[in-house]
Amino acid sequence: MRLNLSNYRIAILAAIFAFVLSIGGTQSAGQTSSTLTVSVTGARNDKGKIGVTLFKSADGFPSDISKAVFRQSVDIDPHSLGAKVVFKDVLIGTYAVAVLHDENGNGKMDKNFLGVPKEGYGASNNPPRKMRPPTFDEAKFSLDASEKTVEIRLIY
Repeated sequence: MRLNLSNYRIAILAAIFAFVLSIGGTQSAGQTSSTLTVSVTGARNDKGKIGVTLFKSADGFPSDISKAVFRQSVDIDPHSLGAKVVFKDVLIGTYAVAVLHDENGNGKMDKNFLGVPKEGYGASNNPPRKMRPPTFDEAKFSLDASEKTVEIRLIY
């Protein structure tokens, strides 16, 4: 029996089309991604940028940006001394956000000789200032809706 190449291609394309339609139906029935808005307040000035970093696990949190799933730096609004970052198409799951007010624009947290931060920082859930950086467990939250806003107040 000889296969007609044209009919074979049509059958393959039909199978692919049916598969794509079934995926589309699944996503609309059970959402798999979300939009996360991070609102940062309490900057002491409008110098530099606000860096917002989203982590999926404790690995690298809060300072190793190479381990982050998303990151973005934005200008500070001079009137509100705050900033807003929107991450779109974030997969549903557990995350934590770390924020840095990089006043001098060098891309890192500046510290004094004792290791105390000289620039503003913060994390989701606004854990209180301690003698160590916040942990992922202190900052974690669930992203399970179509949109979520996390508000972070900077600590100096």
